[in-house]
Amino acid sequence: MYPIADLLIRIKNSALAGNKLVEMPYSKVKENLAKILQKEGFLSKTEVKEVGAKKELVLTLAEENGKVRLIDVKNISKPGRRVYVKAKGIKLLSRGLGLVIISTPAGLMTHKEAIKGNVGGEVFCKII
Repeated sequence: MYPIADLLIRIKNSALAGNKLVEMPYSKVKENLAKILQKEGFLSKTEVKEVGAKKELVLTLAEENGKVRLIDVKNISKPGRRVYVKAKGIKLLSRGLGLVIISTPAGLMTHKEAIKGNVGGEVFCKII
């Protein structure tokens, strides 16, 4: 199973169901991705909770007008097909709509940060 896709689909499904909290197994990549989503306004809170010997990631979805904000996700890279982009090709991915998450040598970042830093990498997903 692809953990990044699992995180994004859990967030999308919780938003569609109207649930405010999402719990999932912890990993550093998931935590970094959740922090980016929180910074961009898709999540309101990100917590790491210890349950016995394991950790869990607890996410609180952002609200608009008293309702959970809906999120549309498109997974770009998949285990069978990885998609990489150079710094110059990033603008073509976003086309001004949504947020593109890229895994670069400097860590996970949005397409805007990757353009500023002039770095490319693996394209994880597009969030609208």
